[in-house]
Amino acid sequence: MNLKFDRPPVHVALLRLEAELESARRAGESVVKVVHGYGSSGEGGDIRIAVQARLGELISVGRLAGCVFGEDWAKSDETTWRLLREQPGLKGDPDLGRGNRGITIVLL
Repeated sequence: MNLKFDRPPVHVALLRLEAELESARRAGESVVKVVHGYGSSGEGGDIRIAVQARLGELISVGRLAGCVFGEDWAKSDETTWRLLREQPGLKGDPDLGRGNRGITIVLL
């Protein structure tokens, strides 16, 4: 799910996030990779910060099972390692182990 393809304002990116997560849930997906970017200067980024905050809120109210931020998406991370054991197809993800702060793996 690419939230940043047309550089939307934060509120539009959050609306896309909610709609895409619901669509993935209806389709029976259990894991979604969210591409939110990390800011054009590489220093943070409003969409990244807002998306990660919203995901945290959704996790806290039980609407999501969890998430792994791109900087943690590595075999050395406990949650990532558990997920890779459960879904071996994710081992081929090109961002695995790259510390890509512009993505987040979402567990539905």
